[in-house]
Amino acid sequence: MHQATESERILAALREPACYPHAAGPVELIETHISWVFLAGEYAYKVKKPLNLGFLDFSTLEKRRFSCEEELRLNRRTAPDLYLDVVPIAESADGPRVGGAGKVTEYALKMRRFPQEALADGVARRGELRAPEADAIAAAIAAFHAAIPAAPEESGFGAPEHVTAPALENFRQIEQLVADPAETAPLRAWTQSESSRLREVFAARKRGGFVRECHGDLHLGNIVFLGGRPLLFDCIEFNPELRWIDVMNEVAFLAMDLREHGLDAAAWRFLNAYLEATGDYAGVRVLRYYLVYRAVVRAKIACIRARQPGAGAGAQGRARREYGEYLAVAETSAASARPAIVLMHGLSGSGKTTIAQAILERVGAIRVRSDVERKRLHGLAARARTHAQPYGGIYGPESTRLTYGRLKQAARDIAGSGHCAIVDAAFLRRAERDEFQALARELGVPFLIASCRASEAALRRRVARRDAEMSDASEAGVTVLENQLATQEPLGADELARAAPIDSEWDEARLQEAIGGIAARLERTEAAGA
Repeated sequence: MHQATESERILAALREPACYPHAAGPVELIETHISWVFLAGEYAYKVKKPLNLGFLDFSTLEKRRFSCEEELRLNRRTAPDLYLDVVPIAESADGPRVGGAGKVTEYALKMRRFPQEALADGVARRGELRAPEADAIAAAIAAFHAAIPAAPEESGFGAPEHVTAPALENFRQIEQLVADPAETAPLRAWTQSESSRLREVFAARKRGGFVRECHGDLHLGNIVFLGGRPLLFDCIEFNPELRWIDVMNEVAFLAMDLREHGLDAAAWRFLNAYLEATGDYAGVRVLRYYLVYRAVVRAKIACIRARQPGAGAGAQGRARREYGEYLAVAETSAASARPAIVLMHGLSGSGKTTIAQAILERVGAIRVRSDVERKRLHGLAARARTHAQPYGGIYGPESTRLTYGRLKQAARDIAGSGHCAIVDAAFLRRAERDEFQALARELGVPFLIASCRASEAALRRRVARRDAEMSDASEAGVTVLENQLATQEPLGADELARAAPIDSEWDEARLQEAIGGIAARLERTEAAGA
């Protein structure tokens, strides 16, 4: 009772501009389920609530101080200009004061204030999170993940039991808060089953260095656009187990949040941009597990907010609606397995990559590109220029064989985990196409060829422009195109039965109709070989 009274006294003081050592103007308060944030002039001060929720413990002043210091350290990795200092709240003759010299009664994390409308969740709700924003977020997260350390092999972080324990604990906590605990029983059973099935995959991810000191709470509300670029902030500081996680766990959180906002196309664009940057297609095997896990986490947080003392009827109603929405996202993710293999087929300049992008956003698919993976095999950035002669250097026969082998493994990982794999390569040789059709038959998944075409004049014009602008991973110029025209092996009669022709010179309405037709065919196509 004393703690609650002390907190109320400090909170009342922090609402007053005189509490701060700078011009504060009217002070605004933002409350989360674990913190109070005071917006005072040019700065924001974050104070931890004196809580012990099991997964976090802010119950003592010392624990809150330590968590503030950890939050400062960790968030400076991604937003050093936002995170400034940990400051004491101390007693004075006039009551609690930020930065005072008396007895310290609380600590606050001092941040530089930013406009709330710059938060990515607000950008999304206004319909302003488009392709450039999704791509920029993916690039920022991929760069962050590349820079952070992997968990030591001897640590428990990322071990199978450390992955599954919090996922199952979420259900226990939810069941203590909701009127009908049975409503989460199917998701709990699915999570238990998948936890067992993926146990060795989790262990392999740890051995492969994919468990790293991540952000841990990477949803749209923790990304802000400043100066035209996204900054990741407000990472998890209070529980290392929730921070030292598989990078795909983190990626799944943002993809799930985009879907909850009704931005399915942006979610698939973001996911593909991240995977193209990192090459972590094997991580797709755990994607659905983490999509469900993250949606259940958000449902749990909505339950906690709905039960917090002092929450008004409006806030409780919103929290209950959010709980239902996140639970629905979890259920959809658990039931969303729709594996398939789609080959993009066509000459250089025929629009394969552009059309593949439209398909993946429409149907919810994961694409792997030969131009990108070929360069990754040689340690090169996607848009690096090699100036290799046609069919020489990294475009020689052995490099091409290795590239198609890499594409095949990625397609196996993607389709084998219940997703639609789009393989973006020329596939001008029958033997290459047959190899992927055999893979689809082995996996028992639908197989389709999206056969792209354009007039020869358009092909020559496009590859010449792309070569001059160096605007894409492909380095195929006019010389390569001429060779392709002379040596391509057209689709056979049996392949045409599985092909969807698309002319990239069609108008937008006809292109969208063709892409919709591909989506419909994937829904009804029988598994290859069935």
